[in-house]
Amino acid sequence: MSGIITFVTIILLAVIGLAIGAFLVFAGKKFAVEIDPKESAVRECLPGNNCGACGFPGCDGCAAAIAKGEAPVTACPVGGAPVAEKISGIMGVEAGAVDKKVAFVRCAGTCDKAKTNGNYVGPSTCSAAQAVPGHGGKACQQGCLGFGECVQACEFDAIHVINGVAVVDREKCVACGKCAAACPQKLIEIIPDKSKYAVQCRNTEKGVMVKQQCDAGCLGCGLCTRQCQFEAISVTNNIAQIDYEKCKSCGRCASKCPAKIITKRVD
Repeated sequence: MSGIITFVTIILLAVIGLAIGAFLVFAGKKFAVEIDPKESAVRECLPGNNCGACGFPGCDGCAAAIAKGEAPVTACPVGGAPVAEKISGIMGVEAGAVDKKVAFVRCAGTCDKAKTNGNYVGPSTCSAAQAVPGHGGKACQQGCLGFGECVQACEFDAIHVINGVAVVDREKCVACGKCAAACPQKLIEIIPDKSKYAVQCRNTEKGVMVKQQCDAGCLGCGLCTRQCQFEAISVTNNIAQIDYEKCKSCGRCASKCPAKIITKRVD
């Protein structure tokens, strides 16, 4: 008798299993979300870093936006021109010019130029150093702290701390912006790679105070603004700032800068 019960139980379990399986297959087909073939094709072209530099939640989000026409075919800064060209073929549009961008660290306060006001003892992270008085020991409270949180954030080995200041490798940088997001001092900005000049300082103190803190600080004197014929550089809150849309890379501002912090970027 027990054998018959066991057999019947097995049969019932098998029937229930088949019924559940059939229901799942039906539900999968019934409620399946159809994916635009273009979206899948675009996703295949994207590098898969999921860095978010495009402004969307990962490569899937970027592909969906491009397929819907909500983002340009050039939306992925990591893939650059080659990826944009492939996607333009899928979407049937012109890719257009893709201007490469790179990260730039606005600090020239290397160990030989930045002055100190003490020795920092604590966790070797920028965030930890910023949270205590003295900000890591450098006299400039707005400069690079040199502990390399940006280095840890970069997936492309494109930024390193050299002589106390983070330096970007332009050849490796893909402008994903993770280093900029990681920097607690907000010293890293994404700029056009074609721009030949950039202001390598963010200290907003007045000139006298800056000179007491660092030999490579912007004095806010305004000599650069008077040299520019294109109104491409201005001084706001004691710090020079270049408008890259207007800048013609003539170099006159750099030639007159007494602090030599308008840096000519080597091609």
